Amino acid sequence: MARRKKIYEGKAKTLFEGPEPGTLVQYFKDDATAFNAVKHEIIDGKGVINNRISEYFMVGLGQIGIPTHFIKRLNMREQLIKAVEIVPLEIIVRNFAAGTLSKRLNIKEGTALPRPIVEFSLKDDTLGDPLVPEEYIIAFNWASQQDLDDIVALALRVNDFISGVMYGAGIKVIDFKIEVGRIFDNDFQRLVVADEISPDSCRLWDLDTGRKLDKDVFRENLGNLRDAYTEVADRLGIMPKLSVGSTKPTLVK
Repeated sequence: MARRKKIYEGKAKTLFEGPEPGTLVQYFKDDATAFNAVKHEIIDGKGVINNRISEYFMVGLGQIGIPTHFIKRLNMREQLIKAVEIVPLEIIVRNFAAGTLSKRLNIKEGTALPRPIVEFSLKDDTLGDPLVPEEYIIAFNWASQQDLDDIVALALRVNDFISGVMYGAGIKVIDFKIEVGRIFDNDFQRLVVADEISPDSCRLWDLDTGRKLDKDVFRENLGNLRDAYTEVADRLGIMPKLSVGSTKPTLVK
């Protein structure tokens, strides 16, 4: 579609003005970043894969009654989405210890947690997206207590869905983060899942071997990131493996 006015550009995606009021176009970039963008590379085809995986999960969530910002995929790299007011928090759901949780509490990576844990971090790259308790969130009016209750319930439903789907594909969901947006209808507010659900925003391990299939491959120099993401898409049945001599993934219609 014709390029429109840029609204926002992040590390992995760019938002453009949508074709109709109340819509945006979300473009998935090939940029891979880690350590608050200190490490940065262009991974050819990454945006195509994340676009398709995120579409797959957003559609699936909608089919079980979980509202999202997703409207439809436009092409290989773009989605049409609803314009939402983003709650300035990253919602982190943890099923197993990994990453910063392992470091904070000295728990071995891969240790199963007693139950899924939901954490909140403030969306602010300049501060390093610090963890914030519910008291801060309410005091600074980033969200109300009712919002937080609804967000936790929403996040746990998302966890149940993607964990079940990934388990069927032989993948364990260690943790993930989502964003939540507000849509207003006069005085009525509705919270919806926004941003993306992809290997960029999830920790995904092979169920049998523990091999990492997410952005930790890039963070920890564990191999080819595009190959890892393509494997996830392939296991979900939404993108074939690269054909001989091919340099880019081919999208399943």
